[in-house]
Amino acid sequence: MADPDQRLEQVIMSLLERRADTSSICPSDAARAAYEGDGDGWRDLMEPARRAAWRLVAAGEVEVTQAGRPVEESEARGPIRIRRVRR
Repeated sequence: MADPDQRLEQVIMSLLERRADTSSICPSDAARAAYEGDGDGWRDLMEPARRAAWRLVAAGEVEVTQAGRPVEESEARGPIRIRRVRR
């Protein structure tokens, strides 16, 4: 089993692979998919999911967006979305 950080990265990529190329996901989608329990314990995975998204940005795998436009980690404030890199 992968460590929790790697698992979240894998979950993000898996969720994106199952969606249209133009679709995006919310970090909460990844947190919910990675959480292995009942209730709202997935909320504890929200910040780790965001960090996983930024690692994938650094690896060139995804983009983090706000209002449909890619943003840098230093300028992101509030809700974000994750999508595949558009080439």
